[in-house]
Amino acid sequence: MFISKLELKNFKRFTDLTIDLSGEKTPPKLVLMIGANGSGKSSVFDSFEWISQVAKDQGFANDTGYYNKNRHPPLATFSFSNGKSLQRHGSNHEPSEFPIERLFYGRSALRITPRLKRTAVSTNVSISRDGDRPRFFIDYDDRFENDFFELINRVLTAVLNEQENSDTKLIRERYLAPINEALKRIFGDNSATALSLKSFSLPANGQPGKIEFSKGESIFLYDLLSSGEKESFGILLNLLIRKEYFSETIYFIDELDVHLNTMLQYSLIKEITENWIPANCQLWTASHSLGFIQYAQESKEAVILDFDQLDFDQPQTLTPLPKEVLEIYEVAVPRVLMLKVFQGKQIFLCENKNDEYYNLLGLDEKIFVGVQDKRQVYLNAKNNPSYFGLMDRDYLTGTEISKIRQQLPNLRILEYYAFENYLYHPENIAELFPAFDIANYQADIVRQKNEQRDYILTGLELARRGYSVLNDENIERDKNGIETIVTALQSDEIEKFYPYFDMKSRFKRQLVGSLKLTSAKLAQTNWFKSAISKILE
Repeated sequence: MFISKLELKNFKRFTDLTIDLSGEKTPPKLVLMIGANGSGKSSVFDSFEWISQVAKDQGFANDTGYYNKNRHPPLATFSFSNGKSLQRHGSNHEPSEFPIERLFYGRSALRITPRLKRTAVSTNVSISRDGDRPRFFIDYDDRFENDFFELINRVLTAVLNEQENSDTKLIRERYLAPINEALKRIFGDNSATALSLKSFSLPANGQPGKIEFSKGESIFLYDLLSSGEKESFGILLNLLIRKEYFSETIYFIDELDVHLNTMLQYSLIKEITENWIPANCQLWTASHSLGFIQYAQESKEAVILDFDQLDFDQPQTLTPLPKEVLEIYEVAVPRVLMLKVFQGKQIFLCENKNDEYYNLLGLDEKIFVGVQDKRQVYLNAKNNPSYFGLMDRDYLTGTEISKIRQQLPNLRILEYYAFENYLYHPENIAELFPAFDIANYQADIVRQKNEQRDYILTGLELARRGYSVLNDENIERDKNGIETIVTALQSDEIEKFYPYFDMKSRFKRQLVGSLKLTSAKLAQTNWFKSAISKILE
C-alpha cells in the first residue's frame, strides 16, 4: 500500500496542506520529510494516527481537540496508489472501500526503553491488532518489552510444539540471525567491535528479564547498550515481531535517526528500508539527519519532502524535491555553516566516491565532496557559485571542454576519460614501480583499445546524447565531435586515444594485478597530484 496524495485541512499546524506524490513514475518505498524542529513533520504522522483510529479503536474517534486548528473540524483525505481513498472529517468518516485495520503502523520518537523493568510477562496484549500502541503520537511508546515477551513466547512455542522442528539451530536462524545480520550491516562486522545478540530470558524471582549481547570478548546486558544501539535493536525487534501482521501497510517512524552518528544513520535507514519494510509497504520518516538525506538522495525508491520555512497558515502543496542540488542537505548542514567551517577553501564536488582519493592529495585550500553522478556535479557548479565541480571527461572533445569552461567557470573536467585513467596511466604506474615493464603495459592498453574500438564507436553518439552539460542551451556542441573522437581512437599513440578510452570499466588489468595496487596508493603519487592540480587551476 502506497500513499499517492495526502490532503489536510484545519489539522494541527496546517490550514490547507497537500502532499502530492502522484507525479512519481513508481510509488516511493521511502518518503523522507526534512525540516527544522517545529516545522510540522510530526503533525503529518498525527494525521496517519488520527485517520487510523477509526479502524483501530472507536474509543479514540471523537477526540478531535488534539488535532483541530483554531477549533475548526479537521479534515484528512488520503489517496492511495490502488485508486482508493480514505477520508475523515471531525468525528465523522466515510465508509472505507477496503479493510484499513492494519493500513497504518507507527512509532513515535518517544520509544526507547532505557532498561528492562517488568517482572512479569503481560498476557493481555493483542500484538496482531497493535493493541498496545500509545493513544497519541506525543505519548510514550512502551511496546519494546511486549515485543521482547512475544519473542520469548514464539521461541518457547517452537520448542514445545511437537509439530515443528525445534532444532536449536533452526530457532536461532529464525529469531536471532535476522537481527544479528542486520546489526552487522548497521554497526559493522569488525570482530572486536561488532554488536551481537546472544541470549535472552524471562523475568524470574521478581527480577526483570534479561537480554544479553556480545562485543568482542565482552558480554553485557541490554541496559548497558548505548542509546543508538538501543534505538537500532528496538526497531529491529519491533519489526521482526510485527511486520508479518502489517504487510499492506503505511509504516511511519518519527526520528528514526535518534542518537546515531552520520554513518550509522545512513546504514540504519538503508537496512530498514531495504530489508525490514515488506515489499508492498511504504515507510515515512522525519529527520534532520545528514545520513538519511544522503540515502534518500541516492535511492531510486525514495523521495524527499521539505517542510522548512513554510507558512502553514497559508495553503501549501509539497512535491518531492529534485535530488540533483545540494540544497537538500541544508537542513542538516546549513550552507552558511559549511562555508564558515571551510572558510578560505574551495569546495569541489566530484563523482561518486572519488572524493576519498582526491582528498588524499592534501591540496591546500581545496576540499572534495562526493555526489551521486556527473549530472549533480554539473548542476551544482552551474547553479551554486559557492561550489566548484570536477567531473570525468567521457566523450567530450577538447573544443567542448573549452566552451564549457567559458560558460561554467566553476566546472573542471578531467583531461582523460575517467578518474581511473589517471590511476592506471603508465607514468603513474612507473613512478610506483620503476622496474615494471611499462612498454609491455602500454602495448596491452593499445591492444585492448583496438579490440574494443568498433564496439565503442557503435555507442558513441548515444552516449553523448545523454550528457546534461552538452544539453545546456548555452553550450554549443562540437559539430565535428564524433569525427574527432573516431580519429583519436584509430590512433595507437597513447596520448591521442587515451583521453577517450575507458580505463574504468573496459580495461582488464591482468598485467598489473600482481602489483597489488589500491586506489589509495595510486592516488598519492607525485605524478597523480601534478596531473590533477593542473586541472584544478
